[in-house]
Amino acid sequence: MASKNIGIKESVYERLKAHKRGDESFSEALDRILHELDADWRTNAGFLADEGADDLEAAVDRGLDEVGESFTEVGDEIDERLQEES
Repeated sequence: MASKNIGIKESVYERLKAHKRGDESFSEALDRILHELDADWRTNAGFLADEGADDLEAAVDRGLDEVGESFTEVGDEIDERLQEES
């Protein structure tokens, strides 16, 4: 297995050391921690290309417009029924 040496601040080393489990190596601890971060959907939330973000925003706007129109139609129907009953 190939390995690399990296330099880290002593405070970071102490934090990493505190997260190690049992006889886990630093490499294993880092791998576990990074895997946990990658598995969390919030880690990658918000990373869209500009075009993708624009497309998503447009789709959300269209959906909100459709929901608003639907609520307006239902509200109008309810108003008509209430007026007929009066």
